[in-house]
Amino acid sequence: QVHLVESGGGLVQPGGSLRLACVTSGFSLDYWPIGRFRQAPGKGREGVSCFSHGGTFYIDSVKGRFTGSRDDAKKTVYLEMNNLIPEDTAVYYCVTDVHKVGEECQVTSESTWGQGTLVTVSS
Repeated sequence: QVHLVESGGGLVQPGGSLRLACVTSGFSLDYWPIGRFRQAPGKGREGVSCFSHGGTFYIDSVKGRFTGSRDDAKKTVYLEMNNLIPEDTAVYYCVTDVHKVGEECQVTSESTWGQGTLVTVSS
């Protein structure tokens, strides 16, 4: 059974950093790549990063500040977020089976969502 457990969110000042972790079980990360979505207050869900054949795709608003990585031994996927700004405030989700289509990240009918972790950037 596919299972995702997220952690690492919290309150941080502008310019600060956080590292989100997504512990996975029940599937291979090579078979179902992990992507990250976020949902800001009052807004729809937005794909932040996802697998691309040329590497990892990031949306323009986080490019150069967010970096994804993974530890296969721990079956854990990380999102390192640096130089955070208030506009990054959102609930962040790790999601299985996310792919870059055109210039956006898209889920499939097989995708599973984590429970989400809240990131608040505020002074």
